[in-house]
Amino acid sequence: MRTASFLLLALSVSASFLLIPGVEAAKAVAPGTAKLNKPLSTAKKSKARLTTTADKNKPPPGVWPCFDELDKRLIMISIPMIINFSVTPLVGANDLFWTNRMNNALAVAGQAAATQVFNSGFWLASFLPSVTSTLVSKENAKGNTEGVQDAVCQALFVAVLIAVAGSVVYAVYPEKTLGTVLAADAPAMEFARLYLSIRSFSFLPALISLVGFSAFRGTLDVKTPFLISTVSSLINCLLDPLLIFTLGMGVKGNALSTLLSEVISAVTFLILLLKRDLIKVSKIFKLPGWSKLAPLIKGGFAMQLRLIAFNITFIAVARVTQAIDKTGVAAAAHELALQTFQLGGVVLLALSVVAQIMIPNELFSSGGPKAAKAISNRMMSWGLILGTLLGGLQVLVLPLIVKATPMQAVRDAAHTPAILASVLQAINGLVFIGEGVMCGCGDFMQVAISTIIATVGCLASLSVFPQKYGVTGVWMGFAVFNLLRLIGVAIHQFYTGAI
Repeated sequence: MRTASFLLLALSVSASFLLIPGVEAAKAVAPGTAKLNKPLSTAKKSKARLTTTADKNKPPPGVWPCFDELDKRLIMISIPMIINFSVTPLVGANDLFWTNRMNNALAVAGQAAATQVFNSGFWLASFLPSVTSTLVSKENAKGNTEGVQDAVCQALFVAVLIAVAGSVVYAVYPEKTLGTVLAADAPAMEFARLYLSIRSFSFLPALISLVGFSAFRGTLDVKTPFLISTVSSLINCLLDPLLIFTLGMGVKGNALSTLLSEVISAVTFLILLLKRDLIKVSKIFKLPGWSKLAPLIKGGFAMQLRLIAFNITFIAVARVTQAIDKTGVAAAAHELALQTFQLGGVVLLALSVVAQIMIPNELFSSGGPKAAKAISNRMMSWGLILGTLLGGLQVLVLPLIVKATPMQAVRDAAHTPAILASVLQAINGLVFIGEGVMCGCGDFMQVAISTIIATVGCLASLSVFPQKYGVTGVWMGFAVFNLLRLIGVAIHQFYTGAI
């Protein structure tokens, strides 16, 4: 598993250099070096109009991939997204690998519980990237350097407020926050408390990195955040065995390696943001302007509802899994299946973001609803194909994945859930991209309602299936969750959507 993680990271680095033409084109029009966009010349505008007229006379693209111009556009936009999204689960897989090498199921279960609690709190601040990238993109399009700085600095101010509050809660009240997924007398509580007490200090640097990534994405610079993410992740991977085993720090070492890598990432982002004139220290402590945030309030509120539904689902899953047995085997097996799920799901999640970007660009341009629908259809077909292929690949490499743990009991318990997680990828391809299309159309509340209904169905399933099928029953609950979301996507695609 460790070898596979490093190989995938290496492939990501190689892919970034293969994409240099696309990246350099983006940098040429982005203030990655503090240069702002310029208006098109009259000649270029005329050419653009001619191209648009010619495009209208072309037959609409087919539903299935055929590697035409539309597919080429999708691939060029998708690959950088996939690379960036791939880093986090690979680092998580590496962390899990080394914790499993401690040969202590309770340590794995404790770290998994603490990670779930930390992520749940972190997700509540996940509205920042959408707000930041939108505001930065808007000001960057105007060529307004001051506006870009205001948007980024305001986001950093909000990030600091949220991070300080979150860190204090996690550091001062670890038992209470962990109580959402662990019983007070759970044997894994000792490891979970230790891990969360240290990991809590990474809240601020993690949010700074999130804002930095969004700022660069808003200026169309995708190379810089990718390089920062890759380097900091490699540092995390290298520190894990050193701190856990060489220095004998165990779970504490795992938490410290994550904290140090997050600090390095945040400091690097801040230095480059200052160097490229995207922020000013004097502006960081200004309150966000209400007039700039007001247009995003409705969509942000809906997305927060959706995130809360996700958090309720995953916390319930973690709590049910931890309660299956007191040895930690079930929780460790679930975490192994979850890593299997995430390694393939990250590709589909990246494509969801691509849909969010491409659909509005077509919907509100000369292409209109027909062009947007063509992109939606093509991306949905890609989602089905890639989801099926990724699921099949995960089944094939499952014997290698389960070797991440030396504990045979965990391997046995994880086998069926990991297969079910792989099968679900075919559904995920349609769900993730379909929900991306919904967001691209601006139907945020419908996405939220669909997710809330799916959460209710999942909670009902978790009250029945795990009692009979153990960890496999937990993943049956996940299946219900995604199937209900798929129904929501189908309703939008065929009845309520704008395209």
